[in-house]
Amino acid sequence: MTSKKKTTASLKKPAKKTKSAAKKTPTAGETKRSRIAVLIVDDHSVVREGLASLIGRKADMTVVGEAANGREAVELWKQHRPDVTLLDLRMPELDGVGALKEIRGNDEKARIIVLTTFDGDEDIYRAIQAGAKGYLLKDAPREALMDCIRRVHAGETCVPIHLAAKLAQRVSGETLSEREIDVLKLMAEGKSNKEIGSALFISEGTVKSHVKGIFAKMNVISRTEAVANATRRGLIQL
Repeated sequence: MTSKKKTTASLKKPAKKTKSAAKKTPTAGETKRSRIAVLIVDDHSVVREGLASLIGRKADMTVVGEAANGREAVELWKQHRPDVTLLDLRMPELDGVGALKEIRGNDEKARIIVLTTFDGDEDIYRAIQAGAKGYLLKDAPREALMDCIRRVHAGETCVPIHLAAKLAQRVSGETLSEREIDVLKLMAEGKSNKEIGSALFISEGTVKSHVKGIFAKMNVISRTEAVANATRRGLIQL
């Protein structure tokens, strides 16, 4: 009697798939979005290059474009929609305030920092009034600039205390009328009261009245002092 040996086929169960511990590598687009996208606007190439180099070394920031004038700034802003824009105040074709107004006309939430050498109370006032979220001077420490970019990106306003004090003084003080500004500009060109009257189509007596008002509001006693004061404050540009 032969015994039959039962053979059992060994069935191998499929190995369980183990989850990989490796993290998904972010795509180029994801990497870009994780950083603060910055647009640099300045009519001096050396300044642009310096800022681009400085910002490019920060792990949480990236430069998406550089513009040499206000008109180019508006176009590049529309193209890149940066998180933060660094904007010079005095530029050809379209100045900083003009660019500010156009960009904010496209998006009132645009975050813009004015970075300039001008610290006149009128300059600061016009920039903030146009919608700037920050105002810094170009001689500010590097880390102060980086901190300002981060704060503005986070939705804060960034204006150093000494500039904020000038802004407060401008808001609370007496302001010159548009006509008085017109007279000041012509005074800066060295024109006499008669010549100013002729240019503005007003009488010489009216010009004298405007000059008197300018002196009183600016607390000055001469045309030279008035022009110097107005230039320093940013009321006029020579």
